[in-house]
Amino acid sequence: MYPLVYIARHGQTEWNAEARLQGQADTDLNALGREQATRNGHRLAELVHNPQDFDFVASPMRRTRETMERLRTAMKLDPHAYRTEPLLVELSFGNWQGFTFAELKAKDSGSTRQRRLDKWNFQPPGEGAESYQMLLERVKPWFDALDRQTVCVTHGGVVRALFRVMLGMPEEEAANLDVPQDRLLRLEGQRLEWL
Repeated sequence: MYPLVYIARHGQTEWNAEARLQGQADTDLNALGREQATRNGHRLAELVHNPQDFDFVASPMRRTRETMERLRTAMKLDPHAYRTEPLLVELSFGNWQGFTFAELKAKDSGSTRQRRLDKWNFQPPGEGAESYQMLLERVKPWFDALDRQTVCVTHGGVVRALFRVMLGMPEEEAANLDVPQDRLLRLEGQRLEWL
């Protein structure tokens, strides 16, 4: 059983807007992303009445740290009083990072076919590249070790892995799950709910 955890995906980046594979590329929020982060912070301020009882933790990437700092500012908390957790970084797209699928297809028409056949288990080319299954195995121990109420800012892939672990969501459905950047996800006990 999990304690109460509020999870936010980082706000939008230009690469999100352009449908570029970000993975572990360290990108920044755009104007919309900054607005999304602040709005999520105002929503959290309504939900969390005892922030001193919560652990605040973010992926160490710039886009997640800025999102956390904007959340905390909107909650009228010290924007820098949180910690980072390397296990929460997005999956690595290896050599595909920075490209759109259209660009990858233009370079090599067969390159994305394998991923379409098994998106959950597909590992892109390049050193350090990960599949969603590899990401799940990386982040599951962190979620399993949660022992206090937490506010977490992370990435779409991590949220997809959580739905697969928590709800037994089928691989294909989890791999294609839409993870909004302007909503919060509440994890409590064995339940996940979008707010």
